[in-house]
Amino acid sequence: MSDLSGKRALVTGSTQGIGFAVAKQLAERGAEVFVHCSRDLAKAERTAREIGAAHAVVADLSDLAETANLYQKTGAVDILVLNASVQYKERWLDITDAHFEAQVNVNLRSTWKLMQLYYPAMEANGWGRIVTVGSVNQHRQHPELSMYAATKCAVMSLVKNIAKTAAPHGVTVNNISPGAIRTPRNEAVWNDPAKRAAVEAQIPAGRFGTAEEVANAVLFLCGEDAGYITGDDLTVDGGMRL
Repeated sequence: MSDLSGKRALVTGSTQGIGFAVAKQLAERGAEVFVHCSRDLAKAERTAREIGAAHAVVADLSDLAETANLYQKTGAVDILVLNASVQYKERWLDITDAHFEAQVNVNLRSTWKLMQLYYPAMEANGWGRIVTVGSVNQHRQHPELSMYAATKCAVMSLVKNIAKTAAPHGVTVNNISPGAIRTPRNEAVWNDPAKRAAVEAQIPAGRFGTAEEVANAVLFLCGEDAGYITGDDLTVDGGMRL
């Protein structure tokens, strides 16, 4: 894996789950990491101390003004990992306006806005890595995740379009699509033997993945070894999409 000493990185939603594992691995590779949390600065600071990250910041990514202000708190970064998301499990007929707006605002609008804010400095420096964290549900249907999947598919479209214009400037833009990963979001399913077995039966590898396995893939895309990969979607799902 690449040595990331001298690189500055922001990982959104990095106090738990996949974001935590990504921030930890970036810090271990020498990057100056900003840990992000939506509202709880004390939690972000504890996480930063735990993993040896340099900074902790808060911003509610459902609020456009707070999202825009995040750049003022961190300044330019070389690596931007857009991991934070909101998910509501419900039938499409039951989706409320509030749940629609929350998922669109956090999953899609904040991704667009943060790319827009952080990209120019990467272009000016001639080097940058942007990685969005999508979902296996971009590739398969789930009866209770139609809106969540729609936002992730929209982000993937952004990734492809922006990657094409960013490539001549040394900036790569890629997406990671995790499958069923053991994180706090999936803890209720993991702790129910019947539900866990039902999910694992849909995975050719026969098990849930770990946050560290997803972080390994993100870390690869953030390093020098992935400099010729852009506009891509790397699915880390044990074959669940197949």
